[in-house]
Amino acid sequence: MAAATSQSFLSPASNPLLRPRILPFPAGGSVSLRGRRPAFPSVAAASTSMASSESEERKETKLWGGRFEEGVTDAVEGFTESISYDWQLYKYDIMGSKAHASMLAAQGLITAGDKDIILEGLDQIEKLIQDGKFEWRTDREDVHMNIEAALIEKVGEPAKKLHTARSRNDQIVTDLRLWCRDAIDKILFRIKQFQVSLVLLASKYVDLIVPGYTHLQRAQPVLLPHLLLSYVEQLERDAGRLVNCRERLNFCPLGACALAGTGLPIDRFKTAKDLKFTAPMKNSIDAVSDRDFVLEFLAANSIAAVHLSRIGEEWVLWASEEFGFLTPSDSVSTGSSIMPQKKNPDPMELVRGKSARVFGDLMTVLTLCKGLPQAYNRDLQEDKEPLFDSVKAVLGMLEVCTEFAQNISFNSKRIQSSLPAGYLDATTLADYLVKKGVPFRTSHEIVGRSVALCVSKNCQLAELGLDDLKSVHPVFEGDVYEYLGVENAVNKFISYGSTGSEQVKKQLEDWRTQLGISS
Repeated sequence: MAAATSQSFLSPASNPLLRPRILPFPAGGSVSLRGRRPAFPSVAAASTSMASSESEERKETKLWGGRFEEGVTDAVEGFTESISYDWQLYKYDIMGSKAHASMLAAQGLITAGDKDIILEGLDQIEKLIQDGKFEWRTDREDVHMNIEAALIEKVGEPAKKLHTARSRNDQIVTDLRLWCRDAIDKILFRIKQFQVSLVLLASKYVDLIVPGYTHLQRAQPVLLPHLLLSYVEQLERDAGRLVNCRERLNFCPLGACALAGTGLPIDRFKTAKDLKFTAPMKNSIDAVSDRDFVLEFLAANSIAAVHLSRIGEEWVLWASEEFGFLTPSDSVSTGSSIMPQKKNPDPMELVRGKSARVFGDLMTVLTLCKGLPQAYNRDLQEDKEPLFDSVKAVLGMLEVCTEFAQNISFNSKRIQSSLPAGYLDATTLADYLVKKGVPFRTSHEIVGRSVALCVSKNCQLAELGLDDLKSVHPVFEGDVYEYLGVENAVNKFISYGSTGSEQVKKQLEDWRTQLGISS
């Protein structure tokens, strides 16, 4: 009896959970369904379901099923489906199909009438998806087969001609390149938003001097805008990598078919032009097997995530009681479930934390691709979830960094009171000696002994008397005090790109111009 119950539980006829699933996925592409699987009920609930089910639901024949005499098992079907996440490519799949149908008609491979019917059917399907009324079916495996099968149901025979001179191999990589192109544009927009927020923040504190750190030890005084603009520079390189990636990925694989191309007279240059690609890819094997563009995109995201994580780390430190250099507003802070006094910079902690998953996404696809023979392999189905995840994470990180930058204030008094510690003007004092003709290595030693004297006297360099300084070395003169103290030290910086006041003002002006920020 137990064996019979177990066997019937595993039958689609008895257990509706094992039938092809109709998935009402959201209309937009903003929700990730990574790892979505149905939840199995208790055995008692399953038994009730089995008792009420009388006949097995008929399975649909696969569009590729002509040479098969039996269908795949439910386990295989569930394991191999990708519609639970690649539905997000629907817009690009329809875009590619429209371009392909138009090319087929232009080449005389389908009639103009069939083309018009196909395009109208695709428009109707796209609207159903956008309205959340399209039924995504796991037994149709992926976004391509779901849309094509629905098109056949809707318009009949003309839809069966759409897959002429096309394979899912070139279809998916075309969709993915189109998706990446738009995703990069979204990230570039978010990067610029964050850059603008940083420049505006820097403009509020033009003259604020903060301790500059190396090895997390106090090093030299720097202007706060100089520090903030260092983030802007990093973000600009992130944007440049993405722009270069976009240029390299913007070549069209459509028409490469499975791997060898086709004997039909298609026009790959037309489809490339219609889809706004630079040109068709030159080698059909490379076209379907290449995922360099995914790896490059993920690598660019990973480097950007490093930069965002470092900003997050610095701002988390600066918001601590130990530093007290910045205060986030309540709108970008969270509290503690047990400690009533807490005000945590959680968004920036999560920026730091989410960088880990962005790195993991890159490592996933690197590992995925490392042992694949040419050309297409089903392993490549696994490139999408890490790609989607990386883009979602980076977009979120940039958005919250922008909001955080717009909702923090720097505590000028606390910062100024902290400046005397650490002998931040020591290097400027060494520069003074160099200007007096002392070799730098000798200057370094003299200043080191001067600092040791300060330590013994529990004072700052600017507080040493001239006699004290001369006791270290007779080269010191009364003009030395023009170099001591953080304000004097900052004003002595004159090299290009330095933290000197004039240099930083020039940097701010340049960035305001480059980012289109009005005065």
